[in-house]
Amino acid sequence: MKHERIRGSLKYLILYLLEKEELHGYAIMQKLNEMFVYYKPSSGVIYPTLQSLRRSGYIEAVKKEDKKLYKITEKGKKYLKENEEKLENIFSHIEAVRGFYELGGKELKDAARLIVKNFHNLNDRQKKEIEKTLKETARKINLIIFGGD
Repeated sequence: MKHERIRGSLKYLILYLLEKEELHGYAIMQKLNEMFVYYKPSSGVIYPTLQSLRRSGYIEAVKKEDKKLYKITEKGKKYLKENEEKLENIFSHIEAVRGFYELGGKELKDAARLIVKNFHNLNDRQKKEIEKTLKETARKINLIIFGGD
């Protein structure tokens, strides 16, 4: 799931959180950050999404103890219910990525970034060794998943 798709999924996740309890914007951001292991939605993404949800009538802002809290409306609950399958797919993807990270995916992602960042400084021997390692790792993963020789 690319970041653009994640941003598109945020409205469902925000509605899900607000169905559980009323929250202020920062608390929503914190709870979303806890959900993801690879993407941390910023306030520059969260607050426009909240505004869009308000304009659509899916949430409303209420003032409590000098705090602006967001709560889901009946229209928002209905919309969330209508998109229950999408929400389940989002949670399934989040869990799959979390599992991948627990298997060493974070280290693999960090290594790939390191290669890209330092690519122009690598000598031919280093490039050949990295190529060999990446291809062998990909081959082994395919064998583990799909079996065969």
